[in-house]
Amino acid sequence: MTEIWLNYGITDVVLEIKAENLEQKIDSDGEILDDSTINEKLSTLDLTKPMELVVLHNSKSIQKIISSLFTLCEQKSKPFPKILTDKKILNLVKAGLPEGSSINEFDDIEIANSNLVFMGEMEFDGLFGYETISTRLIKKFGMDSMLSAYAKRNGNLPVPGQYPESLQESKKFSDNFEIQGIEIIANSQGIMDFTIDHPSKTLSTTKFLENNCIKEIDQQKTMIISTGKDASNDTLAKSLSSIWNCSNTIKNNGLAILVAECKGGLGSDAIQQYIEGRLTLDQLKNPTKYISGMEDLLFLSEIQKKFQIGLVSILPEFYAKKLDMISLSGIKYSMDYILKTQGIRQKVAVVADGARLLLR
Repeated sequence: MTEIWLNYGITDVVLEIKAENLEQKIDSDGEILDDSTINEKLSTLDLTKPMELVVLHNSKSIQKIISSLFTLCEQKSKPFPKILTDKKILNLVKAGLPEGSSINEFDDIEIANSNLVFMGEMEFDGLFGYETISTRLIKKFGMDSMLSAYAKRNGNLPVPGQYPESLQESKKFSDNFEIQGIEIIANSQGIMDFTIDHPSKTLSTTKFLENNCIKEIDQQKTMIISTGKDASNDTLAKSLSSIWNCSNTIKNNGLAILVAECKGGLGSDAIQQYIEGRLTLDQLKNPTKYISGMEDLLFLSEIQKKFQIGLVSILPEFYAKKLDMISLSGIKYSMDYILKTQGIRQKVAVVADGARLLLR
């Protein structure tokens, strides 16, 4: 029996799978930056002027950059930057901060403040091709611009790892603000690279992700997918990106089982409205108003025409059924379900870092 540990919220769960059922385990890889290189790159920041670091989500790589930055400030006798973040992740971010740091809730109105340095870890994205600081900003602050970005999508299927017109919309949006960004590329082992610049310019970092995080594999009938980190499975909408990243390698009539705690709930107004019967799939094609998470609902409905999706999460079974997903009450039951429905000899590919890998 092989044991594979997969991320599930702030903890990991173990998947027990017989060697004869394991097709392969797919994880991210790549060279990790050492501390001296991280410090050298951070030294390009102007530490003489006030800095307010806006943490867009929580992850080990973000905590590492903050910790290194505080050490640098201490060495150079410069004031520590202020830390700002969303109320819902404030305590989570606070728990990972070095001593002497202060953290406050980020006030949306302050986005025009030139002292702001936004921090985010780049991933793949179904609508924009890549999730960057710019795409995070347009999703959070630019609902009107999101309608235009949504209208410029490449068809009704997700396009992770591509460069659609939607990505340019996010660049145009972030161009409106005199801010800086720290765009991080990481994997399950640590930080591979990061860029410090205006968010519209850190988009160039996508090339690094493209060169290091795309893997080619054979088509699979069955796949178990973990997002790889807490910040990427906090909500159902966020965790679905890991399905999009693997979708091209799943056979017609295949099965993808998503392991995502979703402690933050659905994370999508569009999915919520659909479940409540206030939004139809037809309304997703050419909307006159953008509703948060529309793209995920559209992609989900289209991808389910190709293969089934199972879900291991704490979401109510009612939600999964409404979305035509197979609700599984734990990681053990996912393997039981596969063997029961597909036969005891079925081979399974296991993806350990779905948010930061693109399979082709």
